[in-house]
Amino acid sequence: MFQDVAALFTSIADDVGVMLTAVTDWGPSGLRDGQYAADLVADRVVVEALMKEGFSVLSEESGLTIRRRPELVIVDPLDGSTNAGQGVPWYATSLCLVDQDGPAVALVRNQASGVTYTAERGGGAWCDGVRLRPSICTSMSEAFVGLSGLPPRHLGWRQYRALGAAALDLCLVASGVLDAFIDCSPDAHGVWDYAAGVLICQEAGAVASDAFGRYFVVRDPALRRTPVAAATKPLLEQALLARRSY
Repeated sequence: MFQDVAALFTSIADDVGVMLTAVTDWGPSGLRDGQYAADLVADRVVVEALMKEGFSVLSEESGLTIRRRPELVIVDPLDGSTNAGQGVPWYATSLCLVDQDGPAVALVRNQASGVTYTAERGGGAWCDGVRLRPSICTSMSEAFVGLSGLPPRHLGWRQYRALGAAALDLCLVASGVLDAFIDCSPDAHGVWDYAAGVLICQEAGAVASDAFGRYFVVRDPALRRTPVAAATKPLLEQALLARRSY
């Protein structure tokens, strides 16, 4: 089953990529703050394909849609929409299948470059056929950290970057490019922002948590969490302490 889902996710990401090449309106959707017209176009492509296969869908753009199959696919059709609109090549389609045992299949496609990160539960994490491994960093003072949002002060890292697409940022932790990722905003992320990236991190051997220890893989579109991920458990502990310090 997982192989079929992985193939479906790849096909959907391909279709979104083709759609994005034709987008001319990168302005606001006019429906809610922070939503772009391109988000809605991408959402239609993704949700229609998943519903055709009978999956229930939880999407950032269209909320929760219940269908006949018990599995849920958590979707961010276009993570990093502002980057896309501004021409920054760091935006993605993110999909994560959740079954009765939790996250099972994940895909994050950088739609600007085509680079694709994937994972299946128990099967490791991969980037275009290359197995992912996180770094061995154990100290915040030596860590190269990705941020979302602005912390009130320096949190002890060696260097940081704010890249603007959480799903892809988490994949950089899985691949050893970043040592950690810290959401510095108060409960800014829906589950669609991090579900796929967290499974990819975990299957690569990295670790992740909500900053305040709450249940992570929620099914309520109204709930928000504060994801933190790190290459190693000692680094995660330090990153969590830093995030909880303000």
